[in-house]
Amino acid sequence: MLLPENHYLSVAALSSQTAWAVVLTLSIVWVFLGFYWGRKAKDSEGFMLAGRNIGLAFGSATVMATWITSNTIMLAPQFAYEQGLWGVLAYATASFGLFLFAPMAVRIRKLLPEGTTAGDFFHLKFGKAGWVLFLIITLVYSLSWLVTMAVAGGELLNVLTGIDYKVGMSIILLVCVLYTLFGGLYAVVGTDFIQSLIILFGIILIGALVLTRIDIPETHSLLAERQPMLMQSYMPVALLSFFNIMLFGFGEVFHNNVWWSRTFAMREGIAPKAFTLAGLCWFPIPIAAGFIALSAGPLGINVTNTNQIGPAVAQYVLADAGFGAISGILILVVLFCSIASSIDSLLAATSDLLLKDVPQHAFGKKLTEASFRKAASLVIIGTGLVAWALALPRLPLYQILYASGPLVASLIWPVIGGLFWKRLHRPTVLLGIILACATGLYFYFAIGWYTASLVGAAVSMLMTLIARIIPKSD
Repeated sequence: MLLPENHYLSVAALSSQTAWAVVLTLSIVWVFLGFYWGRKAKDSEGFMLAGRNIGLAFGSATVMATWITSNTIMLAPQFAYEQGLWGVLAYATASFGLFLFAPMAVRIRKLLPEGTTAGDFFHLKFGKAGWVLFLIITLVYSLSWLVTMAVAGGELLNVLTGIDYKVGMSIILLVCVLYTLFGGLYAVVGTDFIQSLIILFGIILIGALVLTRIDIPETHSLLAERQPMLMQSYMPVALLSFFNIMLFGFGEVFHNNVWWSRTFAMREGIAPKAFTLAGLCWFPIPIAAGFIALSAGPLGINVTNTNQIGPAVAQYVLADAGFGAISGILILVVLFCSIASSIDSLLAATSDLLLKDVPQHAFGKKLTEASFRKAASLVIIGTGLVAWALALPRLPLYQILYASGPLVASLIWPVIGGLFWKRLHRPTVLLGIILACATGLYFYFAIGWYTASLVGAAVSMLMTLIARIIPKSD
């Protein structure tokens, strides 16, 4: 039923005792599981690639859980609430990157049967200069993503529990650093599996409760009457954001070591199935989150802060269904899991690049097994400390993440071309990446974020096609 009255709602904080009990319990569980699974990491390959023995269930779960960030649960509803139909579909297009990476994984394993990182590919196909360019872009993007997750963790714990922002942000970073430190990819994949189940359960439960409390035809009529723009299919900004987010997702998945390391870590033939299954499982989540946001008006919820619309509606329907105080706990657990599943993956993938790529491709050396774990500990702790320091000012770092869109989009076509074409003119490809980054950033500041990745991908595509025609330089 549609509720005629307005419910002024903010996400209510849990009591201090309950909040700390939940946060400490989650922290202890994840650290314990990380230590437990980490016992399997007997050498560097076990630590970085889980022994190259990840199966379909854990493989698809870790891909999906990593892609379900706080953005999926927090930003997707905001997109839907502000941009309507195209906002919902725009965010869902991020799954297309997972779908398209599935067949690419076959080529990656064939080209680099003993590969470890995405950097191995860039060094092989584009030389040291290409590897350096890739490393700069991926470190900027990965650190931006990592910091936004830390900021989101601090903000959400503060809103939901009343825990001070700096304390909450420090806790979630510390927990992820600890279990990644203990177990490497074994710990990340294991915890991701459990976190993905928790997230799916929460989203399905909340979506089902929303459906039982509204009438779909009546909801459509109400939205068409009160917020008609949300139902229109030709909103220019929404259309641009649709393609921009899709290309942002392509660039992120195609280049980032988070996804390459999982490709190398899965058993032979598993990666294509795992990425496809993860994409299928992830695709409806932002749509469901967007639907939840669009139901705010029909449910009579007056939204005062669009950043909190997802948790606000979730809290309302859970409380209305009789969950009471448990509603706050459930929302906290789901959001905690969504953030942790991304932070741990970024810590592991970024540390792999610094541990393996920098010594090998920059200095022509490899870390010995005896020195690897000590070096891994220092790199993971150091990466966590850098993210912590950058997250302290509580800056609007999502703007930085959006600005990195053209950077990652500039790598889409070089990756595709490098994987499937034998002849590419290296200098032209690298020039295309630089020009794509520059023009994309210009459009970001001159016009808006919703054009940046689109322009960057277009420039890079043109230059990569030219590089296909020019005789190979090496």
